Amino acid sequence: MLCELETDKVSVEVPAPANGVLGKIIAPEGSTVQAGGQLAVIGGEIFSAPASIVANDAPVLSKDIEDAPSAKKLMDETGLDRARVTATGKGGRVMKEDVQNTLAAVPKTTIAAAAAPRAAVPVNDAAREERVKMTRLRQTIARRLKDSQNTAAMLTTYNEVDMTEVMALRNEYKDLFFKKHGVKLGFMSFFTVACCHALREVPEVNSEIDGTDIVYKKFVHMGIAAGTPTGLVVPIIRDADAMSFAEIEKAIAEKGARARNGKLSMAEMQGGTFTISNGGVYGSLMSSPIINPPQSGILGMHKIQDRPVAINGQVVIRPMMYLALSYDHRVVDGKGAVTFLVRVKEAMEDPRRLLMDL
Repeated sequence: MLCELETDKVSVEVPAPANGVLGKIIAPEGSTVQAGGQLAVIGGEIFSAPASIVANDAPVLSKDIEDAPSAKKLMDETGLDRARVTATGKGGRVMKEDVQNTLAAVPKTTIAAAAAPRAAVPVNDAAREERVKMTRLRQTIARRLKDSQNTAAMLTTYNEVDMTEVMALRNEYKDLFFKKHGVKLGFMSFFTVACCHALREVPEVNSEIDGTDIVYKKFVHMGIAAGTPTGLVVPIIRDADAMSFAEIEKAIAEKGARARNGKLSMAEMQGGTFTISNGGVYGSLMSSPIINPPQSGILGMHKIQDRPVAINGQVVIRPMMYLALSYDHRVVDGKGAVTFLVRVKEAMEDPRRLLMDL
């Protein structure tokens, strides 16, 4: 492995394409390279270029390359981050047209929010701070989540589910399930299947807005949010609505492991139609998840907690979980959102409904 390329979605290891000695480093550590750009030379005279020396013909955006003065002025005036601009000038130089094209594609509210000045910090406190540059993945997470808030008419509806029946079913069959399928039976597969059923009844939650059109998806590519050491990623389980419990559990386990090891490809995180996020694994009791654009809905699962509830006039202790559905009110009405969440609740409280497609 020669180096690691950090994209706005994943980190990719770059293996040597041939045997030999790394003779020349063209793209120094920390530089930004375009797709197809030259990184290094194997063989030849041994030479390691310092950060200030970059091949003229290499499409590398080095910090030492001077952008067009008009481009720099426009970026300063608008508060646009240079990292968001696709440079087309020679050697990776940002031109005024590049900045204008980026501004045309980025909501002004997003730029203003990103450019908000930092509050003044006392000198004594500043000496005890540590400044670390955000990774490309973290920058993308921040940008996409803020874009989601600025674009979608986001609203959240809540409900709670009694997990008694699902927990009993899981405890009864988990050993047999593992013996036959080689994977543990978790709660995520139940929620995935329940959501797939609910999406059939409320298809607008499984849709997206494209201009003045609503695009209804006749399939479910389920996004399963996963926390990693470098940030939140959302691997996609394609055609989850056509998969069995075992297939879903295997896909979740495999993609979760790949996500934690930074081995997910960009293709594995694109094309999702709905997302499930489980904050309960970290102890969250209730939260409002943010929609993953261009999707129109996301289900938030939370911690299972024993609570007193009234059943048939009696107060009993039951394992309860709060559920939250954040949805885009531009395309999903309140009735549809509440109906979706109630159907998920009904399926989890009586799993037999899933077998009978009720």
